[in-house]
Order: sequence, then C-alpha cells, then structure tokens
Amino acid sequence: MTDSPAADHRAPDGLRVLPVTGLGEFGTDSDLAAEIVAAAPWIADGDILVVTSKVFSKTEGRMVAAPTGPDERDAFRRKLIDDETVRIVARRNRTLITANRNGLVQAAAGVDGSNVRTDQIALLPLDPDASAAGLRTRLADDFGRSVAVIVTDTMGRAWRTGQTDVAIGAAGIAVSHPYDGVDDSYGNTLMVTDIAIADELAAAADLVKGKLDGVPVAVVRGMPFHDDGTAARDLVRDLDDDMFRLGVEEALAQGHREALLTRRSVRRFADVPVDPEILRAAFADALTAPAPHHTHPIRFIWVRDRDRRRRLLDAMADAWRADLSADEKTPESIAKRVQRGQILYDAPELVIPVMTGEGMHEYPDERRNRCEDTMFLVAGGAAVAGLLVALSAREVGSCWVGSTIFAADVVRTELDLPGDWQPLGAVAIGHPEEPAGLRSPASTDGLVMEL
Repeated sequence: MTDSPAADHRAPDGLRVLPVTGLGEFGTDSDLAAEIVAAAPWIADGDILVVTSKVFSKTEGRMVAAPTGPDERDAFRRKLIDDETVRIVARRNRTLITANRNGLVQAAAGVDGSNVRTDQIALLPLDPDASAAGLRTRLADDFGRSVAVIVTDTMGRAWRTGQTDVAIGAAGIAVSHPYDGVDDSYGNTLMVTDIAIADELAAAADLVKGKLDGVPVAVVRGMPFHDDGTAARDLVRDLDDDMFRLGVEEALAQGHREALLTRRSVRRFADVPVDPEILRAAFADALTAPAPHHTHPIRFIWVRDRDRRRRLLDAMADAWRADLSADEKTPESIAKRVQRGQILYDAPELVIPVMTGEGMHEYPDERRNRCEDTMFLVAGGAAVAGLLVALSAREVGSCWVGSTIFAADVVRTELDLPGDWQPLGAVAIGHPEEPAGLRSPASTDGLVMEL
C-alpha cells in the first residue's frame, strides 16, 4: 500500500491472485470478517480483498424466499426485477437491461437465482460501497489487517459478448488511475485515458474464484494502491454523459414518442448555414402527409435568392402597412407590428408552403365546394406541420409565420406563381441560437371531449 496519489498502478514484481478456500455457507448470522480471517490467516497489510456480492446479499438479508415451481419462480423473479429497477435501458425478448438505485446497468437489475438454494433469489446489496467499507473497517479494527475491499458482480459489456466481474463496491482504494495530461513514450499527451483499476482487479480475482467452485473471496497481492476516497459508485457514468444510456430499440421508441415535442417556434437563429440536404430530406418527409383523392396539392417554395426574398418581404410589409393604416392604427403601432416580420429577413432559409388545388373536385353547389376547399387546407396544414417536425427532428429550428396568407396576391406576383395557388404562411428556418429542448405536453383539460 502507498500513500502517494501519483503512484504508478503497475505491480513492479508482478501480482498474485490467491483464492480464499474453506469458507462455509453464509447467512445473516455470519461474522464475515472473522470467517475470512479464519479461512485465510495469511491475509496481510496491503492486500486487496475481492468479495463476490452474493456474500453480502446473504449476510445483509438480501436473500428473498421464492417459489420453487419453474413458472412461479420465473414470474416472482420478474416482479423482483421490476421492484429493483429504476430505469429500463434495453429490452430484447426476455432479456431486460436495467439501471438500479445505485446506477448500475446490468441484466435483470442484478436479481440472481444462480448459486443459491432453489427456494431463494438473491438481490444485490443495497449499498455495495457501504458493504465494502464495513468489512474493511472490521478487518482493521478487530483483526489488525489494513486492506482494501472490492465487491464484485458479473456483468456483460456493451459491444462485447461474454461476461466479466466488475467492481460494484469499493473501499480503501482509488478505483481508477487517470493518465490525463501525461506524455507517452512517443511524446503524445494522453487526454482521456482513465484506467478502471477496480474493475480490472475484479476480473482478475474472478479467475481464481470461478462460478462453480464455491470460492467467493480472493486476495490480490502485490498491487500498489492508495486510498483517494473514491468508491465504486464513481465508476458509474453520469446519465447526462452516457452516450449509450438507452438500447437501440428504446432510443428509437423514445425518438418516435418525442419527435413532435421537439418542435417549437424558434425566433433567434445562429449565424451558420443549414445544409441544403437537410432541407431536402425534411421536404421529402413532409410530403408524405395525407392528401385528398391521392393528389399532391402542396408545394414548398424555397426562396434561396436573397434579393428576391427581400423584394418579396418588402412588398408584403408595404401591403401590411396599408391594411393597418386602413384599420386606423397609429404609426407607432404599425411599425411595431411590421417589425415582427423581421425574422423572415434574418432567418438563414425561408420556405413558403402553398396549396395548388391540384386534384380538387368541383361540385354544382357551393356547400360542397367549401368543404372541398377546407379538406385541402387541412392537408396543407398537415404538410406544414410535418415540415416543422421533420426539421426539428434533425435539430434545425423553424418558426411558422402566417403573413403570406394575408398577402396572397403579393406573394403570387413577386414569385410568379399561378393565380389559384394559395400561400399557407411562411417558415423561417435555421439552427437555433440556443438549444430549445423539448416542449411539455399540453394540458388536455377542456380541449379533448370524450363523447
């Protein structure tokens, strides 16, 4: 053991990994420290004691009586998994990858029916770090052994087949060895290398413990270490930093559920261009919106010419001022209202959705013609909404502005559009100046009527 935080983690004379044999069955009345010392009186200061978590499950009352019938036992185990699970990470057929209260991500929340009596199921210790610390303190205070303690459990790893033991509890040892800022032998400065020492020790110890040999404790000797106050919980990556916090299917499902909530009106855009291919892909998505009579009545006018955009918006502003003057608004009020359209000048991209009326049926009565017009307008609204969501799903912001609806003739004139094409507003598009985040679902009170 060394007190130097800077000590190299390598073992200069090599490591020895020694099994502790002769241990009996553990229970809540077991004196774990005493039984380990009795079985391995050769344990010395500076050793690292590696203990399978199931030992603590047995001594800390985390063994649960279970039915012995296969179907009943399986159903009971699934209930225990639900109780121990804080977050489901991934699901594949009957396999469930979960995070428990300590943040540990593993199959079935660590609920284990192996290497226990058929009428029992093991749950992980409530606080494996506390379990490790308690055993270490007892070995020091009552038996004069100054050791580190690591509590282990078996897990799979992302992108790798097979399982290995990892540290889920630790006391008295720095659980990792960072190399950030250290130069390698070629002069390259290491930036992110951080060796999970406790996990490596857990895996090494399992080579002598095994899964079927009834050896739940091993000793690693010859490994220099220091105590920096860290614990195994410090090896659990924060959820916000976890690039793989969900399985593929779960991530896709969450994306599907939240796609609509990503859309919100963005009124301030970053001064960076939008990849044209992103817009083209969003157009393609939006044009899958339903339309009457198997038609394609919607067009997206992508105004890419900046001069033409300015002429269009200037003409629309003049028309708006004329309307507001006719409403006898004050010059100050007119200027304030027209200023709201500045977003259409400033946005990196501008798109004007229009409804062509292509495929619209004509009826001999006005009532059905109005209904036909409404039906096509609804289809246009679906396409516009689809465009906004398709953009936001690609992390591109947008803001739908209704101004072209009130200046339809101006839009048709400035953009040389057919006289029966109907503008459906304008969409300002660009990367948000700041991340917008998800919208909260709307309250349905008084807005949804169940009949």
